Amino acid sequence: MSGNIAYIGIGSNLGNVLQNVGEAIEILRDLPDTRLDRLSSLYRTAPVDATGDDYVNAVARLITGLSPDNLLHALWNIENRLGRERPFRNAPRTLDLDILLYNADQINTRQLTIPHPRMAERAFVLVPLAEIDPNVEIPGKEKLSVLLSRLKDQRIDLLDN
Repeated sequence: MSGNIAYIGIGSNLGNVLQNVGEAIEILRDLPDTRLDRLSSLYRTAPVDATGDDYVNAVARLITGLSPDNLLHALWNIENRLGRERPFRNAPRTLDLDILLYNADQINTRQLTIPHPRMAERAFVLVPLAEIDPNVEIPGKEKLSVLLSRLKDQRIDLLDN
């Protein structure tokens, strides 16, 4: 297994959200040439620029030999397997898996933007990310602590695990 480090945002706000997130985590553990290295706690958050009920969110750190494109397609397969539909932008979802970071790479293609373009604006990404790696650097952005200080108005609650 190659030593690429990828951070994956995990979220669900449709159906049995705890089950959806739990199943996604188990499937991530079984990705080929990949090891789930760290996993944040689960958090309940209000939707940001989206509709529907509260989300359950987490962040996973993977060590993977998959390329960014292959990892993206593997995540899409997991979303589809767990019933993800895309009726409209920011629709409620059974599962949302996003590549937040991949090493210190900056990628901008039609299908993939890394770092995730809105991650620095979302407490539901930065709080669990800081939990598992408080010193992680987001290419092109300020320190994680500075970004977090700007998001104090976004509700994020630690779930009792």
